[in-house]
Amino acid sequence: MARPSDVFLFNSHDLPRRPGEMKEYSFDITIPERVGIDVIAVLPGEDIHCEMRLESVSQGVLVSAEISAIADGECMRCLEPIELDINRHIQELYRYEPQKAHTKAERKRAREEEDDLDEDDDLMMDGDIINLETPIRDAIVLDLPINPLCALDCQGLCPGCGVKFSALAPDHAHELIDPRWAGLQGLSAPEDGGPA
Repeated sequence: MARPSDVFLFNSHDLPRRPGEMKEYSFDITIPERVGIDVIAVLPGEDIHCEMRLESVSQGVLVSAEISAIADGECMRCLEPIELDINRHIQELYRYEPQKAHTKAERKRAREEEDDLDEDDDLMMDGDIINLETPIRDAIVLDLPINPLCALDCQGLCPGCGVKFSALAPDHAHELIDPRWAGLQGLSAPEDGGPA
């Protein structure tokens, strides 16, 4: 059974491994699970469109891509459903797999490169396969608002009746009675103004 992240794998076998070589691709990724945060995300079954350019460089393959998608969520103030267009640019260097070291000097160089990779947390190719999941997820999450709103001036819901403020009259109000004084509501002052 395929893992959900397999949809982000891209085979770069037709890109020659000579520095300066370049290929361009246009494709959609239909995601099997939500990509985003709790309140707004690109939902399962939706497409992320990629316009991607791969360039061979001496250390690996440079990936440059424009990604676009539509995120669905709800307004944090009035709970209305909202849609947000996502358009992001990503650029990442995917390093080639290290060659098998045969000599002592090659093994030493490989250890030094591994130490550098651990520090930089670089992305690695798996043969010809490039895994686009991390940069695409990061780009989408960074583009999403933490508190999405249907409009900047959204006033939210009336706490008394739960109706959206924009649908209510400007003078809409609720009489709030402190529950500690509710028992006195039936009492009234004498009409003549004298002592009770």
